[in-house]
Amino acid sequence: MNNIGLKDFWRQTYKTGSPIPLVISIQVCLFVLIYFLDLLFELKIVSQSFLQPIVQRLSLPSNFAGFLAQPWSLISSNFVYVQLLNLIFDSLWLYWVGQIFFTFLNKRQFYFVYICSWLLSSILYVGFGSILPMPSTLHLMGGAHPLAATLAAVVVLVPNYELRLLLFGTVKLKVIAIIYFALEFLFFTIGNRPAAVSYFAVILFGMAFTYALKSGMDWSTIFQRKQKKPAKMKVVVGNNIPTHRKHRYDLPNQDEIDAILDKISVSGYESLTNHEKETLFRASNSGDKVDG
Repeated sequence: MNNIGLKDFWRQTYKTGSPIPLVISIQVCLFVLIYFLDLLFELKIVSQSFLQPIVQRLSLPSNFAGFLAQPWSLISSNFVYVQLLNLIFDSLWLYWVGQIFFTFLNKRQFYFVYICSWLLSSILYVGFGSILPMPSTLHLMGGAHPLAATLAAVVVLVPNYELRLLLFGTVKLKVIAIIYFALEFLFFTIGNRPAAVSYFAVILFGMAFTYALKSGMDWSTIFQRKQKKPAKMKVVVGNNIPTHRKHRYDLPNQDEIDAILDKISVSGYESLTNHEKETLFRASNSGDKVDG
């Protein structure tokens, strides 16, 4: 019975095609590993603490010289957390925002927004950290920056999307996002000014991605693989014609999808008719979703 439950959990969590569970799992596993090694010091099994050296080596330095000494931090810094509440908060936010993102957009577009904002924030952080007089011990860690870009992209797409909060009732996504951005930006401004600059930049990047998408430009197509040349059509006589393939005219066209997205941005998802919801659902399962 436990084996069946574990298989269901694995299938529902990691075999959905979403990269979000994998990102959260890496963050959690690295957090546990760091504090497990620190526990060895607390139990006097080892003579020195590994906590500070490991965190410093995995997080992104605030200057170019420090980055050259540990270039792997460009990747590892996104997964490093030292505070449990911060890890839980960012993981839940990423999960919720990701659910909304994949309702309207596809996996390729998520990869583009997440990875590009991650790289952009890292480059700006090192650049501004090298210019501004900041202590060399200051480092950037955690996935707050790509999370902010993903949320910004979703907010521009469906600003009136409603979320039901436990103590506040139904609140529009744009209100939650504004409060969230303001608090995070304030915290970064107080403790890490280069991080605050890069945070503001990735918010603009996420918004720009969706504005471009609405105007018909999908920046994520640079991640798209080159499609193979279509095979020559063969005439098949009899009843052996495969029925599982959908004719392209059975799927909603892009103009219809854009009209539905415009309606969502004005009146919210709940304003859609059953037919429009069904159209959006069929578009999301057609392999391309909403490519702009």
